[in-house]
Amino acid sequence: MSRWWRRRRLMCPEVRRTLQRYLDGEVDETWAARVRAHLEDCRRCGLEADTYQALKDNLEGRGPEVRDDLLLRLRRFAEELVADGGRDR
Repeated sequence: MSRWWRRRRLMCPEVRRTLQRYLDGEVDETWAARVRAHLEDCRRCGLEADTYQALKDNLEGRGPEVRDDLLLRLRRFAEELVADGGRDR
């Protein structure tokens, strides 16, 4: 029996549907290899995967350190938004 579906190139919608599971290591090696090949060839999907991976790393505390002054500015901005009730500026 031919395994044509293992050799067929993945399309963007197929990759997007399984991207999170791929990044979490929850797909089999055959599928992971196909996703990897697609991500190397498709700039849009590759950038999306890089973005998701960076978000995941940051949420897991593995991302780059954020400077204290930037955190302070972000907190002040958030406090201003809350104080303004979310009104347009």
